[in-house]
Amino acid sequence: MTDSRSRRSRTPSRRLSHKPAPARRKRLSWKARLSAAAIALVLGLLAWAVIARQLASSSNTQLTRFDALIVLGSPADSDGNPTPKQLARVLEAVNEYKRGVAPRLILTGGAVRNRFVEASVMQRTAQAQGVPESAIFVEPEARDTIQNACFADRIMKAHNWHSAEVVSSAVHLPRASLIFGRLPLLWRTHAAMPLEPPSAVYAVAGSLKETLSTVRYLVWSRQIERCEP
Repeated sequence: MTDSRSRRSRTPSRRLSHKPAPARRKRLSWKARLSAAAIALVLGLLAWAVIARQLASSSNTQLTRFDALIVLGSPADSDGNPTPKQLARVLEAVNEYKRGVAPRLILTGGAVRNRFVEASVMQRTAQAQGVPESAIFVEPEARDTIQNACFADRIMKAHNWHSAEVVSSAVHLPRASLIFGRLPLLWRTHAAMPLEPPSAVYAVAGSLKETLSTVRYLVWSRQIERCEP
């Protein structure tokens, strides 16, 4: 009796092990998956636009003298006066004209934001800076950058001109380069420096706006808005 008790006391008792059940992964709802996909798509499009802007060429020629200076439009203010952005573009083009880069200006831009035709406002500014009327060609219909390029190209074809320097704000030129790169022109871009340094907030907002406009161009506009001869 004693032996059996001692054997039972020496026999280790078996303990039941309670291992925690593996946690089940929560499956995302269809709304969460849709939101994640939408965010990934937006980020991908923005990255595409940023890369396209970084890789955009500033010219397709080694020319230093051109048949024309194409000045891309920007809205006038509500009184019909040039805004600082528009004024900077025209003054830069006038400087290039006086330097002999090209013997004429093509000013392009319609009445987009208000009733004032951008090209006409720029024409008055250029003439006030000493550019003769005979050296100014006004394109008053364009409502966006694609039309700026397309309608200016029509003027150049009508006069048998083949090369142009494109003048616009620095932040605008990468997208303009993507557009002009699809035209049968010899061209280079030239940045109009702002009349005064922009604030950091304004610079970031302008860059974001142009990035979003580049997304729209890459995804939609370049397929839909085709430049007809």
